[in-house]
Amino acid sequence: MKPKGDRCVGLEAARARLIDCLSQEIRDKRVLAVMSRVPRELFVPSDYRYAAYEDIPLSIGYGQTISQPFIVALMTQALELKGSEKVLELGTGSGYQTAILAGLAKWVVSIERVPQLAESARQIVEKLGYTNVDIHTAVEALGWPDGAPYEAIIVTAGAPRVPDALLEQLTLGGRLVIPVGSRWEQDLLRVTRKKKGNVVEDLGGCRFVPLIGKDAWEDG
Repeated sequence: MKPKGDRCVGLEAARARLIDCLSQEIRDKRVLAVMSRVPRELFVPSDYRYAAYEDIPLSIGYGQTISQPFIVALMTQALELKGSEKVLELGTGSGYQTAILAGLAKWVVSIERVPQLAESARQIVEKLGYTNVDIHTAVEALGWPDGAPYEAIIVTAGAPRVPDALLEQLTLGGRLVIPVGSRWEQDLLRVTRKKKGNVVEDLGGCRFVPLIGKDAWEDG
């Protein structure tokens, strides 16, 4: 068995290689800088920590995954965060995307359906010292209307359509980044809310677990 110090150095080197790879396609240097500081290995099960900096999704239990780092970077970049925003995240999962958002926005409200994942993510985010995050267990309503409006909303689960309930929680000029399609394959969309018709951009194909709830997929 390698000494613990050697393992830490190996993970740091792997993280640096990943960020270098992401920089070939991700233009937002603030996103890359934050991802270079957040230890992804803390957000994955111990059995998978050796693969924490591979550009692949990993299982975190309960039928959920931690997203591929490129997708995390792409979705975060699409939000165009400057540091003053309040952001809503649907699908806390491991909490990794939450931590990335916390390093880029003024405040993050994150919603998770699985109570065990919500609690685990809350503990890790607090351990890392983030104080600008609220993690809630999901309620019947989609999103978190009590905290609206939001300048940016990110959804880490696939929806059958762009939910009106989320657009209503978005400020004018705000950005919603969401996978839309079937339960198995989606297109990653950025929707910018405008007075006279929303602007929809297709950022490419992706695969996410289904978004469950009103204005989304039924459970099961």
